[in-house]
Amino acid sequence: MTNNVWMMICTALVFFMHLGFALLEIGLTRQKNTINILFKNIFIITVGLLLYCLVGFNLMYPGFEAGDMGVLGFAGFGLDAPLTAAGGLDLTYNGGYTYWTDFLFQGMFAATAATIVSGAVAERMKIGPFMLFTVIYVGLIYPIAGSWKWGGGFLDGLGFYDFAGSTLVHSVGGWAALVAVCLLGARIGKYKDGKPQAIPGHNIPLATAGVLILWLGWFGFNGGSVLSADPELTSLVLVTTCLAAAAGGVVSAIASTVMYKNLDLTMFLNGILGGLVGITAGADVMSPTSAIVIGAIAGVLIVFAVAFIDKLKLDDPVGAIAVHLVCGIWGTLAVGIFGFSAVTDDAGAFLNANGDVVATVSEAANSLSFLPQLYGVLAYAAICIVSSFLIIFTMKKVVGIRVSEKEELEGLDAHEHGMDAYPDFRLNEH
Repeated sequence: MTNNVWMMICTALVFFMHLGFALLEIGLTRQKNTINILFKNIFIITVGLLLYCLVGFNLMYPGFEAGDMGVLGFAGFGLDAPLTAAGGLDLTYNGGYTYWTDFLFQGMFAATAATIVSGAVAERMKIGPFMLFTVIYVGLIYPIAGSWKWGGGFLDGLGFYDFAGSTLVHSVGGWAALVAVCLLGARIGKYKDGKPQAIPGHNIPLATAGVLILWLGWFGFNGGSVLSADPELTSLVLVTTCLAAAAGGVVSAIASTVMYKNLDLTMFLNGILGGLVGITAGADVMSPTSAIVIGAIAGVLIVFAVAFIDKLKLDDPVGAIAVHLVCGIWGTLAVGIFGFSAVTDDAGAFLNANGDVVATVSEAANSLSFLPQLYGVLAYAAICIVSSFLIIFTMKKVVGIRVSEKEELEGLDAHEHGMDAYPDFRLNEH
């Protein structure tokens, strides 16, 4: 009962994160594209849940046999809750929370991958091709890739570890965002004489609110990934999550000030998100000190990654590639460096959520070596780059993926939606 209630609360918190993503995206972009961005975010969560119900959940958890190193499996269409021998609903499913709760919690994660792409392609991608991409990527690619670890597939058998999705969620979205940005090209006016030009967001207070909402939602994102209401492990996860976020924000703000001689709030905000993404892979196996180090390194990476992406003339309006891809990779690899530094019992053994001894500290550390983490990063890079390129490149050749110059200059809201987010207050934007 307690486990199920906690998982349902965490599900609500992860759902709340979609509001955070929406506010962050509209805040960091221009007002003439606000409706377009909000429409995409609402589409992602609604269609994402339906697709996860129909095919995604059973693709992601196909029931691979232990040790068969599965790559692809499918348990059938729709939801079919396990029953007891007497024919009633099995309420002890998966350690005390129900099948229905499991589906809804995991479904909230599924939509996040496409939301990451939404921010990176903002202000110049056609809505139709983006919607088609979302259907294919969330409906098929994300759950197949997720099954390789969380569904008991081959990466799980190799010892790859990703607690709550630095790679399985954030890098999956980040790789697709990188491919999409490369194929789309930069916004008009972003680069002049080879140098990046600032295109300010229209509402930084909304972006700030979005980041704080995301930080709150991460309590559910990571806290729910414990998959129980175990007080010790859940508390540790929330502490490491918070400390990494704080360290990421502070170090990012310091690093950007040293580099650019100004106190950049947007860099501060992305540093917080980078710290959160970085700790997500190992929040349950880190000590507070390790979490601070991981978050701090993520904060530095954000600053240099944003500058490097600009140097490559890749236009990412919200910094999604730096936050979700770069810090997702870092967080995943960090598990192989800092993993199992969390407090153990008096005998020096690592305990799982049920208090059972899993391994000694030395055994646990050996099981989370660097190489399996690297294998996981490379495997997800391969499937995400290839699949997203095939989807987006095909659409580019067949129907086109970028709006016209006139539509981009005048705004996607007017041309694709026939609406204005602020009908009584217009800014002159170019």
